[in-house]
Amino acid sequence: MRAQAKESVWAYIFLLPNFIGFLIFTLLPVIASFLISFVGWNMTPPITSAHFVGFRNFVSLIKDPYFWKYFGNTAYLMMAIPIGMIGSLTIAVLMNRKLKGIVFFRTVYFLPTISSGVAICLLWMWIFNTDYGLLNVFIAKTGALFGLKLYGPNWLTSAAWAKPALMIMGLWASLGGYNMLLYLAALQGISRDFYEAAEIDGANSWQKFWAITWPMISPTTFFIFIMSIIGGFQGGFMAARIMTGGGPNGATKTLEYYVFDKLYSYQHFGYASAIAWFLFVVIFIVTLFNWRYGGKLVHY
Repeated sequence: MRAQAKESVWAYIFLLPNFIGFLIFTLLPVIASFLISFVGWNMTPPITSAHFVGFRNFVSLIKDPYFWKYFGNTAYLMMAIPIGMIGSLTIAVLMNRKLKGIVFFRTVYFLPTISSGVAICLLWMWIFNTDYGLLNVFIAKTGALFGLKLYGPNWLTSAAWAKPALMIMGLWASLGGYNMLLYLAALQGISRDFYEAAEIDGANSWQKFWAITWPMISPTTFFIFIMSIIGGFQGGFMAARIMTGGGPNGATKTLEYYVFDKLYSYQHFGYASAIAWFLFVVIFIVTLFNWRYGGKLVHY
């Protein structure tokens, strides 16, 4: 019994640094932001000291047209999630084959994930350049082959094309990333016995995919979908900040970017905290909804 108690004490000692780090850098800031969301506190003119305002920040948030515009931008960018999941699954199926040099290709596809996000954004700024960018030059030369004068759009300076441009870059960077690895692990965990039995019954590749592969990887698909939705609501800041500055005319500014603006650019601490907590509530409700109804589609 004493040995068990001693072992428990050492376990708590090893857990203590992580618990202290969580307490200082996560739990206390979360509690502080919740309290600040009920406070009026601005450090830019008109400067105000911290004072309790109740739900005024949340009421102002609901009436704020910019908030709903940036909420729409966030939802628009999240439409790339299903495409990214399909692409990641497709690449995982290809990477699951026993081919010569397959480890090399798995590494190449994963490189964008471990590369610097800033470097990737700068690279795609050059690709999307209106005058000499690789994409517009390709469009023009392709048109010339057919005797047509084609001109690429102003990818990053047009309100209509800025969001699709960021979505294209995001898809390129994420297709071979962690979602692909999760799908690859799920595919490798499926027993070959299922496929051999299906082949004996005369099933073709498409039938084997829908009858065996898709149900067997449904827990992984459900997990990826949940995490992608959460990440989609919380993302979009870095690419928009570097590539468009949130423009043109706020076309690429997301809720995360709006929190940054209100907190660091305008130093409206209470309002920024209110946006963050409203976003938390939205994510929580959407996650509960997905868990309640999406979980029924999972085969364990």
